Amino acid sequence: MAHEKITSTDSRNKEPRAELGIWLRALREARGISQRQLADELSLPYYTFISQLETGRGKIPSARYCDWATALRQEPRDFMMVLLRYYEPEAYGMLFGDTKTAAN
Repeated sequence: MAHEKITSTDSRNKEPRAELGIWLRALREARGISQRQLADELSLPYYTFISQLETGRGKIPSARYCDWATALRQEPRDFMMVLLRYYEPEAYGMLFGDTKTAAN
């Protein structure tokens, strides 16, 4: 897992999401697929949603976490923990007691 820092305030929300976007892009590129190919695998109508996520805009719907984990060849629980750490840092901290390190 990547070890990015967490920023929990809304005013700094873009920075963590940008870091998450870099991680998501790296996972996609490690598979050797394009944004369009990933969008097709996930049955997304627009590949631009992938681009938005990779640049720190938007959010993967929680109902699709497992689909994304599978498409990016990640263990679903670990993938979800990373997403939770970025999307809901307070909840992550309450559950796991640490918002500064990635799940192992």
